Amino acid sequence: MTLEVLRWDPGRDGELSEASLRRKLEALGYRCTRFDYPPGTFFARHTHGVDKMDAVLSGRFLIRVAGKSVILGPGDMLAVPAGLAHSAEVLSAEPVVSLDGVAG
Repeated sequence: MTLEVLRWDPGRDGELSEASLRRKLEALGYRCTRFDYPPGTFFARHTHGVDKMDAVLSGRFLIRVAGKSVILGPGDMLAVPAGLAHSAEVLSAEPVVSLDGVAG
């Protein structure tokens, strides 16, 4: 399994902000909710019943899927298909500000 991180491109996407990241996710077909996760936050292995897109506005977020790991930083997005077991952890000393995109 390949973890394909979509990276923010300032030349194409403009300046990274909550509003611009939200617009990009909505253009991809996701409804967004903002979450602020403090340092040390850990989500044990779990699944979701819907396709999701995890997008990071600030901080560093480690996601583990199928024995592979990826670190998301500002402007990074990762699709997490429905039913795919994964875990997540805040790596940074500052909170992770995330837009949680749900397909549909």
